[in-house]
Amino acid sequence: MDDRKRMFGAYLARLRREAGLSQSALAARLCTVSGVASLTRNEVGRWEQGRRLPSAWLPALATVLGVPLSTLERAAAYARGEASGRLPGAFATLAELLPPGDALERETGTQGRRIGPSTVGALAARVHGLRLADDVMAGGDLIGPALRELGRAVALHREAAYDDATGRALLVQVGELAQIAGWVASDAGQHAEAERAYSLGISAARQAGDGALVANLAGSLAYQHANTGRELEAVDLAEAAVAEAGPDAPAQTRALFWDRVAWTHAKTPGAQHAQAAVRALGQAHEALSAADGPEAPQWAYWVSREELEVMDARVFTELRRPLRAVPLLSRVLERYDATHARELALYLSWLAVAYADANEPEEAAATAARMFELSADVASDRTSERGRVVLARLEEFADVPEVRSVLAGAG
Repeated sequence: MDDRKRMFGAYLARLRREAGLSQSALAARLCTVSGVASLTRNEVGRWEQGRRLPSAWLPALATVLGVPLSTLERAAAYARGEASGRLPGAFATLAELLPPGDALERETGTQGRRIGPSTVGALAARVHGLRLADDVMAGGDLIGPALRELGRAVALHREAAYDDATGRALLVQVGELAQIAGWVASDAGQHAEAERAYSLGISAARQAGDGALVANLAGSLAYQHANTGRELEAVDLAEAAVAEAGPDAPAQTRALFWDRVAWTHAKTPGAQHAQAAVRALGQAHEALSAADGPEAPQWAYWVSREELEVMDARVFTELRRPLRAVPLLSRVLERYDATHARELALYLSWLAVAYADANEPEEAAATAARMFELSADVASDRTSERGRVVLARLEEFADVPEVRSVLAGAG
């Protein structure tokens, strides 16, 4: 399948979701506008998968979706190979994350075993098991099992026989598995592998029509970009994830996506980004306070008021506001599960930096010492990088005996 057509399909799917329409509703609206009653939901699905281009339907699509016809025509010309350069307009952020080729394309003529909901349910249980394992294990320990599971899930999608409902549910699980595999790979320091997993997951989630899952994958990649020197890309991607999910996504997911926007802005230099980070924290808390809306997906099980406070504290530390960060982190650490060694070490790293920013080097040293003790046997690139950040911050106080002891021990 042509990559440009798939990117056009992803763009069209995003426009449809932004208009608040299902595939069936879009097909019905197009029939009404054009006066042609032959369009079906299945045809809209083929457009969004990049299998066909809706050339004759572009004027009606422009009317129904509220997009300038010239924009759709330029995008279609790009998809046909008649234009070069970057994709126009809203193509530029999420659509270009789609992986080259189509790793999810079905095998033609395959006679694979027939599967049903029970097979997908068993896969979903294994996916959630990986999430729970990530709570207490580091990326270096989990990356092998996670990537093997992802490979098996993709092969199952490509080779097995199933009905449409099972196929969509299977794509959702491939997307969820790609997200946790990408997260694990990032924690193991294998950032290129993580980006490939996230991109594969975005493709699966788009084909399944799961906008919240697309946003979770894109937001996870934005988080990685923010931590690896690609801050401006991270901001664009995190904000695109919020738009992708839309205002009707479950409250916990919207809170998570706004938290990632806050983090990407906090990591980006400039007063305007600092202000945007604080505003995004407010949006996250507001989203989580929503009393109605759809039920949150299982992958958002960990998003809570306490976790939002963790992100608040981390953002305030990055913004060099220790008077806000220290009380929040202290409260979180008092109640955090001691079995989550990696998370505890990470939170202690921000607390150590916040104490240093508050000109409390002795407290910073004591906190850093605890952090290094916890993370000594944790196979996590994140904790290693945070350890380097802490040591660099403590260098300013190298004449303080407690700090000098920590620096010597780490060396």
